[in-house]
Formats: sequence, C-alpha cells, structure tokens
Amino acid sequence: MHVPDGFIDAPTSAATGVVAAAAVAVSLRGARRELDERTAPLAGLVAAFIFAVQMLNFPVAAGTSGHLLGGALAAILVGPYTGVLCVSVVLLMQGILFADGGLTALGVNITVMAVVTTVVAYAVFRGLVKILPRTRRSVTAASFVAAVLSVPAAALAFTLLYAVGGTTDVSIGKVATAMIGVHVLIGLGEATITALTVGAVIAVRPDLVYGARGLQQKLKLRVNGELVDVPEAEPSPVAARSHRKVWAIGLVTSLVLAGFVSFYASANPDGLEKVAADKGIDKKTEEHANADSPLADYGVKDVEDARLSGGLAGVIGVGVTVVAGSAVFWAVRRRRTDDTSPASPASSVNTGV
Repeated sequence: MHVPDGFIDAPTSAATGVVAAAAVAVSLRGARRELDERTAPLAGLVAAFIFAVQMLNFPVAAGTSGHLLGGALAAILVGPYTGVLCVSVVLLMQGILFADGGLTALGVNITVMAVVTTVVAYAVFRGLVKILPRTRRSVTAASFVAAVLSVPAAALAFTLLYAVGGTTDVSIGKVATAMIGVHVLIGLGEATITALTVGAVIAVRPDLVYGARGLQQKLKLRVNGELVDVPEAEPSPVAARSHRKVWAIGLVTSLVLAGFVSFYASANPDGLEKVAADKGIDKKTEEHANADSPLADYGVKDVEDARLSGGLAGVIGVGVTVVAGSAVFWAVRRRRTDDTSPASPASSVNTGV
C-alpha cells in the first residue's frame, strides 16, 4: 500500500503531510508515557521487524500479493503512540533508501499506513480485551481481529484521499470496491502474522506486551480490615537477561527474514499496485526522486546476483531501521526521564537563614 508520487495531487499531499506531522508530534508526546524500561529497548526492534516482514509479500489472489502493514502489531506490542512512530520510521527508511513510497506522498503513507492502522487496530483491540476473558489467548485473539480490520480501514482511507485529490478521473465506487475487497484478504495475512508474533512474545515474556498489561488481577492483602494491592516486585536479574535474549532473538529473526526468506516472497504486485493498474489510477505516476539510490527496489547496486543483492539490501535495511528507531525511542525515553526526575540540590532554593 505504499503510495507513489503522482497518485495524489500536490494540495492534498501537502494537507495530508500536515496531518501526518501533527500525528507524529502527538505520538512523540504520547510515547513518553509508553516507553519505559521494558518497551524502550524493544521499540526499535519492532520497527526493524516490521521492515523485514514487509519484504515478505504473500499471494492473496490471482496475480495479487500483500504484505504486513504493521500498525496493529506495533500498537499491541509497544503501545499506540509508539506504534505510530515505529511504522513512520519504517516508511521514512523505505522512502529515502529503497525508493519505496513517494517522498511527496510520505504524508499520505504515514496517515494511511501508520496512523489509521494503529488507531483502528488499538481501538478494536482494547474494546475486545475488555469483554473477553482475561487470558493470554484472549490477547492473541483480539490481536487477530484488530489486525484484520485495520487493513481494509487503511484501504478505505486511501480511497477517500483519492476521491479528494486523485490525479485521474476514475470511478471512486469501483476503486473502493476493489481496494477494500483485496485488502480484506490481505488483512487475513496481516492478522495471522500479528497473532503469531504477539502469541510468541506473550508466551515467553507477557510483561513485554504493552496491550497485555493490566489484564491480570492484582494480588490483594487485608490490612487493618481493608484490601490493598500487593506492590509489584522489582524486575529480577533473570528477567533482565530474558529481556536481552528476546531482543537478540528478534533481531536475528528479522535479519533472517529480510536477508534470506525475502528471496522467496511473491513477485506479484501488491493490492494497491494491482488495483491501480486495473482501474487506471496509476497513469500519472511519477518516477521516485531517489530512483537512483544504491538500494532502490530492495537491491544493492552493482551486485549482479539477485539473491545476494536482495539479501544484502534486506540486512542493511534491518540494521539501519533498528539503529534509527532505537535512537528515536531512546531520545524520547530520556526526555521522559528528564521530565520526571526530581530537581537537583543545586537548583533548589535555600530558604534557610
């Protein structure tokens, strides 16, 4: 669903860019509340994992493929505000380094793929976990449903933007029917990947899944005739080691997916590309500004072996994304720490005589 340059006219692209910038600004503030000692180290990894899995196009219909959008997965694992930032980092890396998704359409892509998917998915997820039994299976099931619905929601958002600022004269009704129809199928793949990933993490470290927090009933003690919550135990050294183990496993998995498994991904056009070709909304597509990038089209320039070229590009993409994402999230985390730290003695006012 990466929208290229030329699909949406300049005024609409600019307006959507403002919306995207505002959403990112709000998310930066909101992420300061979400990023703690558990989520901060994982947020950059989540971004890298989304980048890797987006390289794995899977067939969904005759001549059509789909890939993970990632909004639901990121929101459930690290929180909705941080989730918007995760997907935005991925889209920025893809647009600049890999010429995937237009630069003038970056606001459109962030709005559709980062904001809409995350907001819809997390709203559905929170609604479901409130009515389902308070179990790990419920979290996984809610993740599946949330991810399924987030993808056609993004397709609908794109269709609405195209209705406002599309550069070709086509039937919006036909575009909407085609977009939503194919993206319902893609949503099933998105939901499967999301549920499997959330289920795997929650089986090992449920405390690392943001969406699962608060689902377990707190222990209570009776003190002087009143029930009070038992204070949560401090993380143990074993938990800290397990945290690092999860991070290492996640990074290795991302590198393997992007560097090796991606070679076997479907070569068919994705849902948006297929609909654009069938309905004629790609007639004014513009060449990407970074089409001459050494990593354009997910291959390394001057490396003739297709498997090696794609694998190297995937590994580079995962590495750059995890570094860029981690830098952003540690900076946000540090800002939260600075804001909540007590005043230093030197800054205190001495009122003594």
